[in-house]
Amino acid sequence: QVQLVESGGGLVQAGGSLRLSCAASGSISPFSVNAMGWYRQALGKQRELVADITSGGSTNYADSVKGRFTISGDNAKNTVHLQMNNLNPEDTAVYYCKADLQYRNFRSASWGQGTQVTVSS
Repeated sequence: QVQLVESGGGLVQAGGSLRLSCAASGSISPFSVNAMGWYRQALGKQRELVADITSGGSTNYADSVKGRFTISGDNAKNTVHLQMNNLNPEDTAVYYCKADLQYRNFRSASWGQGTQVTVSS
């Protein structure tokens, strides 16, 4: 069973930066990781995609974070990072790591437990 462990959340002032990291551990085989990404859920709102990256290196960002956040990954280590710059209070949320897995025609997803990011004004 794949487990995702997140780290790097915390409290930061507006304009500051944080770097989130997520590492997949446990038994991944025979699955392969197709993509990893970050989602966030603010209080009272639905969970939304922040950014994701495929095993081939293609990235996708929410419009609200383009130019401020950068996602990167290491396929060999099954890790993904999210560098968040110029944070603003609207970025306050619980951030979740997600891994999209595939084995032949079977697809599955694993989620991390979430890490709190709080941006003060």
